[in-house]
Amino acid sequence: LPSSKKNKNSRHGRAGGWSPLLSDKYQWLEVDLQRRTQITAVATQGRYGSSDWLTSYLLMFSDTGHNWRQHRQEDSLGVSYPRHRSVSREWIYLGDRESNNPKSRYGINKQAMVKHTSEVAGFDGRSSLVFRLSARTSWTARDSISLKFKTLKNSGTLLHAKGQRDHSLNLALEKGKLLSGSGGKLLVSLGSLLDDQHWHHIKLERLSTHLNLTVDKNLRQVHLPAELTKEAGNMTFSCSEPVFVAVTFTDSRSFLQLPVPTSRLSGAVSVTLQFRTWNKAGLLLTFGLRQQEGSVFLYLSDARLRLQISSGLNDGQWHSVELIAEENHLSITVDRDEGATAHTSIPLLPPADAQLFFGGCPAHRGGWDCRNPFQVFQGCMRLLKLDGQPVDLIKVQERRLGNYSALQIDMCGIIDRCSPSHCEHGGGCTQSWSTFHCNCSNTGYRGATCHSSKYEQSCEIYKHKGDTSGPFHIDVDGSGPIKPQLVYCNMTEDQTWIVMQHDNTELTTVQVSPDSNQHFANFRYPSEETQLSAIIGQSEHCEQELSFHCKRSRLFNTLDGAPLSWWVGGPASGHIQNHWGGASPGSRQCACGLQDNCLDSSFSCNCDADYDLWTDDSGLLTHKETLPVRSLVLGDIHRPGSEAAYRVGPLRCYGDKNFWNAAFFDKETSYLHFPTFNGELNADISFLFRTTSSSGLFLENLGIKDFIRIELSSSTEVVFSFDVGNGPLEVKVKTALPLNDNRWHRVQAERNVKEASLRVDDFPATVRAAPSDGFIHLQLNSQLFIGGTASRQKGFLGCIRSLQLNGVTLDLEERARITPGVRPGCPGHCSSYAALCQNQGRCVERANGFSCDCSQSAHAGAFCHKEVSGSFKSTTSITYIVKEPYEPSRNSGSLHSSIYSDITLRGEDISLSFRTSQSPALLLYVSSFYREYLILLINKHDELEVRYKLHSSRDVEVLSSRVMNLADGRLHTVTIRRQADMVSVQVNTHKHTHLPIYLTSQKSEGLDPDLARLASTGFTGCLSGVRFDSICPLKAALLHPDSRVTVTSPLVPSSCASSSQADSYAAETTHSLSGNRSMLTSKTLSSASHHWVSSVIAVVIFIIVSAAAIMARFICIRKETYRNQEVKAAQPEDSREFPLSSQTRSLSVHSENQKEFFI
Repeated sequence: LPSSKKNKNSRHGRAGGWSPLLSDKYQWLEVDLQRRTQITAVATQGRYGSSDWLTSYLLMFSDTGHNWRQHRQEDSLGVSYPRHRSVSREWIYLGDRESNNPKSRYGINKQAMVKHTSEVAGFDGRSSLVFRLSARTSWTARDSISLKFKTLKNSGTLLHAKGQRDHSLNLALEKGKLLSGSGGKLLVSLGSLLDDQHWHHIKLERLSTHLNLTVDKNLRQVHLPAELTKEAGNMTFSCSEPVFVAVTFTDSRSFLQLPVPTSRLSGAVSVTLQFRTWNKAGLLLTFGLRQQEGSVFLYLSDARLRLQISSGLNDGQWHSVELIAEENHLSITVDRDEGATAHTSIPLLPPADAQLFFGGCPAHRGGWDCRNPFQVFQGCMRLLKLDGQPVDLIKVQERRLGNYSALQIDMCGIIDRCSPSHCEHGGGCTQSWSTFHCNCSNTGYRGATCHSSKYEQSCEIYKHKGDTSGPFHIDVDGSGPIKPQLVYCNMTEDQTWIVMQHDNTELTTVQVSPDSNQHFANFRYPSEETQLSAIIGQSEHCEQELSFHCKRSRLFNTLDGAPLSWWVGGPASGHIQNHWGGASPGSRQCACGLQDNCLDSSFSCNCDADYDLWTDDSGLLTHKETLPVRSLVLGDIHRPGSEAAYRVGPLRCYGDKNFWNAAFFDKETSYLHFPTFNGELNADISFLFRTTSSSGLFLENLGIKDFIRIELSSSTEVVFSFDVGNGPLEVKVKTALPLNDNRWHRVQAERNVKEASLRVDDFPATVRAAPSDGFIHLQLNSQLFIGGTASRQKGFLGCIRSLQLNGVTLDLEERARITPGVRPGCPGHCSSYAALCQNQGRCVERANGFSCDCSQSAHAGAFCHKEVSGSFKSTTSITYIVKEPYEPSRNSGSLHSSIYSDITLRGEDISLSFRTSQSPALLLYVSSFYREYLILLINKHDELEVRYKLHSSRDVEVLSSRVMNLADGRLHTVTIRRQADMVSVQVNTHKHTHLPIYLTSQKSEGLDPDLARLASTGFTGCLSGVRFDSICPLKAALLHPDSRVTVTSPLVPSSCASSSQADSYAAETTHSLSGNRSMLTSKTLSSASHHWVSSVIAVVIFIIVSAAAIMARFICIRKETYRNQEVKAAQPEDSREFPLSSQTRSLSVHSENQKEFFI
């Protein structure tokens, strides 16, 4: 090795090798290469005949033999494993980090190859160099300037370029950062810690009106004023090399121990130093006071030098500190600022044999008085002076002065982890010595680097999480560059609509202006252009209403064929469209022209008929390439008698093509492949899967050494593994429930420069921190394999859906159509989403997703979750008639009434909610032609009462609950379930408290006169969610009126049920129906005596007619029915059938009779 400079405890072996005699981390090899040389490789070698080897080392370089800088492979992070990158320097310094055996010896082999030369020029702070181009120099579309600089000063002008018309460009250092400005405005700030006396490369590249600024391979693009000429400075072609020996405190073990100068002036000690750090706290200096039995501490706390001398001292800049301790006086000065000086009159003079400790204290004091109640200092110090004399830190390094531990001497190892910032989406970056932190507040993103979006990508996903209609933030590209936006999600229909408003969705009358022959209307959307385009692109269908109301105002009817009115729509600034709502692009038609039903068949629009009466051309624009509508131009508005109005509705889209994009893998050897995944610094992967297999590979992408993989390792464990050069790292999530249950499960994996995380469904996420001194770039080069790979036998069996990598959805269906063993799409969504259908709603499979069938539910809405409520006055009534599901035989003769006694209703399931202040009040009445009935009411004591009469020969059985105050104007819910002779009555649902029920028997030959009088008073209040088995009479009256429903007096839809919460108490009772009051045990009723004959059932909830009228109607119906039974066979009705639930009732014969529900 040329001119090697060795420690005395070292050995220089043959063949270009070196090994230290002592094996500790303070051994080093320093090599003077005599000229700038490119280092291409460093090899380490274990000791011959043993298993000892070097596990890590530091490679440092310098141009002067001082002010060393550590070579780092990955941006601002350290490296433990060499990769094929080079460094060009004149001096190199190889220092040991760690070996596998502290007592071993090891070798380092250095290879120095390519010669490199450079030219330098120096500035003293007052000199400059001006370069003027020839006046004939032509303006070009591309120019570039590049330079390298190094300095110890953190501020100064590097370049000033002046152009025509006072355009200018400046490059300057400010606090170690490079600032680029023009015209007094800051364009960009780039780089950090550039005042370290190491070479930094700057390149300015002008591309038309843009400027690319590169500082040490970090690129930023900014807009630039045009027509800049080129000027630079005048300088001497030499470069001074000031020598400042710095020392780096790297960790909690670091300290520097120096003795108090023996030649100090009597009665005073002065300490001067400069430091720089990112940490807010740390000990700078301490020494003991033997006489006072105390200590002096100079330390940082909350970025302030105690005692509150200055602020902001953790900004990474150099700060000077001067401490003077005298017999009865101590002063501290920061950054030579007279205003930042503190004094004390306490005697703090250290004794002559005292030791000064900088940065921390040794682990073993060795008899010295050193304690540190504060955090250790991590940062750099330089220009240490004791009593005005510089401290020779090279002597400290050589153990000829003082003592130290865990220091890097003759270098400042501070790095700026926030330049460039790894915080995405505008997250703020703060740092300490060993790491950085991202503040993601108000960004809409989360995670260690603000990479992952907090919001879902569409309204469809919110719906399948169980949310209901309302405003939601959606992020259409997840972790991509498009910002989240606030939209309205309409989930009341089968389709889930995204609704995006603009600034004028109302019907607008055209106001004629004398200054213009046309009316212009522009529509502004709160969403950005990229957001609109992304939503339209990923939706299955989009539409926007366009309506034109006219009176003698035409659209297309002109002699020259030019349209009188048009609109502009489509992406970016849009394009002129010459069709109207409901017609096809380019057709110059309106909806009536396409449907051939215009007012005048000779025209393609109603308004072109030019009638002197109001008409309109309205319809939906459904071609996504023409949406959204951006502006409107109306022309035929100035003729006498012309009038017009227009409306452009909100943009509405449904169908998330990404969310339902799925592929089914039916063979273990099948897989899909895609281009290489690009996720060097940040990678987020999410998907849903469904399988019955206990293991399988979801995803894999390989590099030369790096890889990334997600797999199902067992029925309860998912593993996310990768290698970026630091060795394989696994992140595992073990679930409490099996994942091979053929239900959809969601996997979310993320890897960034700080950590890796994995989440499965709602189970706790697992997070693994990345090595602090490791590689950070994930370098892949193979294809991305989904569901398996060509090299592995065990693939994935099942479905993968909505696979997204860094916010980009892979089109699995398209690739599956051309891949053997893989099928596009994946049915069976109800196995996972059926629970979303509430209140007896039924899940129905669809090609892309599912829907809820609410036909047998008393509720409505996308999930059968919306209560159907009605507000009743005393004059309101509803009658609902239901036919039996079986028609009688047309050839049957007279039927004896006993045949109807075989028609059985084994049980019923009844529920309703009510709110009233009326007491007593009749809530529900169900009856048959044979004097069997059920009555639910609130008695005069405000208690719930249920009356059953299950056979005409039986007495009425009364069930009473002691739940009080049911007529309190609050919402109450009642559920009644009967199966044979067992009845369960529940009041409210918040908790289940078993309360006693009293069973009594009453003689009754028909409807109780008191009940008839009660019915004649009517009902005032609210009713919601009325259901008798599968029949929902209130819902039918409000939402689906037909011939079976008769409503008298106004029935007003209401939200009274949702505006009030049910009582916090509840009562649930279960009892048997028997004739003996004392017998509350279950006792099966005979089918002959306890059949509920259901030839006619009338559900009376709120009856507003008089008792006589009610009885008359019942009697008439009964008499007519008996008469028909005796003289003729039943005749079929014209109205269509309404089947009852087959699960709750059993019919043994046919019947012509109807059921009637009175509400």
